Amino acid sequence: MPHPATQILVWICLSIVVQLLQSSLLPALAGILLFLALRVHAQRLFSLMHRARWILLSLLLIYAFLTPGEALWTSPYLPSPTHEGMQDGLLQLSRLVCMLAGLSILLTLLPRAQLIGGLYALAYPARYLGLSRERIAVRLALTLHYAESAMRDTAGDWHAAIGSALRAAQAEATHIELHVQALTWLDIILLMAGAALLIGTWL
Repeated sequence: MPHPATQILVWICLSIVVQLLQSSLLPALAGILLFLALRVHAQRLFSLMHRARWILLSLLLIYAFLTPGEALWTSPYLPSPTHEGMQDGLLQLSRLVCMLAGLSILLTLLPRAQLIGGLYALAYPARYLGLSRERIAVRLALTLHYAESAMRDTAGDWHAAIGSALRAAQAEATHIELHVQALTWLDIILLMAGAALLIGTWL
């Protein structure tokens, strides 16, 4: 199994690559990633897609109706989406679906402790900027902990969740374990390739 940092970087590179693709193959890639995410953990994928459903729908509608082009139908009473808008909307929709499906796979393969450890490893260059990787990892772990608790409580009883959020927060004793895994040569090669891709995209 690759290092958690490598898996996280692969997802980051995937998110960048799908933004650069301008091809009809993008919906096919989205379909493949959806199939893999369903096989890995269908419930997590459904949860992510459910939370993003309004973003997905809004994205498609905005592109479909606001992009200039040839109208799909000519009716004096109903606004019409355009062919170009539908194509652009489906491409943008495919990009977001690719990222969500990839994230679903990543979160299934990496428990929270390994996810934090992977981000801790990726934050290695931060030490040259005078930043503490340990502090970053602790803040991220606490953020994920409270975010998961908030989403779970909101899903169960959103009235109580809002009331709890309005009350003063109580200090909790939290114990955080950071799992650090050694990098292999394959991980180093993949990390260097991913870093080169990110730098090349930035430049």
